[in-house]
Amino acid sequence: MVDANPARFWSAAKLTGGELALRVCSALVLAPFALGIAYLGGWTFVVFWLVAAMVVLWEWTALVAGRDQRPILIAGGASVLLAIALAGSAGNAAEGIHTVRLLAAMTVLVMGMLGVAALTTRAQRAWVAGGIPYAGAIGIAAIVLRSDAALGFLAIVLLFSIVWATDIFAYFTGRAIGGRKLAPRFSPKKTWSGAIGGVVAAVIVAIAIARMAGLNGLLPIAAIAVLLSIAAQAGDLLESALKRRFGAKDSSRLIPGHGGLMDRLDGFAAAAVLGALIGLARGGLEAPARGLLMW
Repeated sequence: MVDANPARFWSAAKLTGGELALRVCSALVLAPFALGIAYLGGWTFVVFWLVAAMVVLWEWTALVAGRDQRPILIAGGASVLLAIALAGSAGNAAEGIHTVRLLAAMTVLVMGMLGVAALTTRAQRAWVAGGIPYAGAIGIAAIVLRSDAALGFLAIVLLFSIVWATDIFAYFTGRAIGGRKLAPRFSPKKTWSGAIGGVVAAVIVAIAIARMAGLNGLLPIAAIAVLLSIAAQAGDLLESALKRRFGAKDSSRLIPGHGGLMDRLDGFAAAAVLGALIGLARGGLEAPARGLLMW
């Protein structure tokens, strides 16, 4: 049975009031900034996600690599930088060059993985190498979707909205209702009620945006929202498992109330990759956002 007692909700929120206030203040600054960069598009957008990917790589490496981080960051950072630059140029290139440059970006990431794996111990190789595709995917997936001149901005807005709605409503629904834990081994506070609440909120937000944008096929958009919300929550759990494996609460202390940038982009990374793959499968490299949005 669902406990609808408002006192329980207030009590749950009050327990972390200071942290919640910091999160709200940070979000009020970061969210409009991210949307503004997405609106500008072009190389401004590419550079923004390049910087984000490099910060994520730094946080990942600091988490898993121990003391000897500098050679790994140099080799890994070079591969991520080159891969995202290639993806950015692919998004603005003439027709027929897109595929070559995007494949080159993927190849560079693989080479980066092999390079950093050779710089660390056998026990750390898989963990260290995993940061390269993770950081690279954050930038490349967003750039691929935004490269669609017609609907790229709308795709990014939808993606942000689904991830944010999932995160916010999963938190508050889980706190208010409680119940069975979603994955207690990795994240003891997350519940099935919160996960379902996040998915429902994502669907509502996605349909609202689709209606405002005049998109057809609301049922497929709702299905996409479900998939992206689940992916976002899976990405969150993946990072929780990583932090638990290495005994860390946050990936860093970069953002007040939020921890590190990786803590804020874990859900976005998974949702963006899935969204980009759906868009590419249906719209190709010429119209990935159209492939995601038009049904």
